[in-house]
Amino acid sequence: MPEPLRLVFMGSDAIGLPLLGWLADEAGGAARLVGVVTGPDRPSGRGQAVRPNGVKAWAAGRGIAILQPEQLDASALAELAALCPDVSLVVAFGHILRDEFIAVPRLGTLNLHASLLPRYRGASPIQAAIASGERETGMTLMRIVRELDAGPIGGTERIAVSPLDTALDVEARLAAAAVPLAARALPLLARGELSFRAQDGAGASYCRRLGKADGVLDFAAPAAVLAARVNGLHPWPSVAVDVAGTPVKLGLADAPAGGAGGVPGTAIGSDEHGLLVATGSGILRLRRLQRPGGRMLGAPEFLRGFPIPAGTVLPSRPMPALVADSPFRR
Repeated sequence: MPEPLRLVFMGSDAIGLPLLGWLADEAGGAARLVGVVTGPDRPSGRGQAVRPNGVKAWAAGRGIAILQPEQLDASALAELAALCPDVSLVVAFGHILRDEFIAVPRLGTLNLHASLLPRYRGASPIQAAIASGERETGMTLMRIVRELDAGPIGGTERIAVSPLDTALDVEARLAAAAVPLAARALPLLARGELSFRAQDGAGASYCRRLGKADGVLDFAAPAAVLAARVNGLHPWPSVAVDVAGTPVKLGLADAPAGGAGGVPGTAIGSDEHGLLVATGSGILRLRRLQRPGGRMLGAPEFLRGFPIPAGTVLPSRPMPALVADSPFRR
């Protein structure tokens, strides 16, 4: 039986925490976590106090080497090499690795990407998949190559997506899905038996880093498209609509079957689940809303304190594309 792989985890986002827990406590003979490479402590929260990210906070006190380079320079390269890793596993690290970093582990550097590649290569695969109306997504294990998320695939773990799933819901399930994927792949990698298949570049799509400017709705679009965008962009960057000069954040939406429409963007009433708004095709139901300074509330509770009468017009704004057939220009 081969020795456990000396594994370095590279990541800065909470999506990697279930996998880290498995690596530390249950990986057994498959792998031994010898180091964590993550982002530096940064100011965060209302008071902008300097805090570690979730990965650093998890690793602290566990006797695991923690590297927090400001830049991936020669010093960081030397620190990584000193850990003598057999494999590096990258999960939402936020840095593009140069060839010399990829080449440090003797078995290479692998990435867990939160989509079913080759779909949704890039920085926002969870949001992009939901906003595109996908009913399935997953985690993909691949070798890192120079081209964006284009490396050969060593395995996938699929999950279902429902019409009422937000990015927060799907991220949690993808984080959990990384564990069985790694549990299958790492023993095969240690024995030299993990096979990789090339991606079909003809089926590739690309997503980009998101910002507040993406959180808008064009009510001339179909209701199902708008609901998917609301859910895909919650909790970040989140969609907001203007209600008589007040920006109201949306946390959940759907597109119920049937029902007559009206002028797109016009509130036409409410039901037990949400505020009903006319669109270019079908009715959009806003199920969770938040006023400035308030909490995200279910629509019935929100509307009791912030009425939106029938006939209120919610202005449309052009919706920037979230997905493209070629990489977005920086």
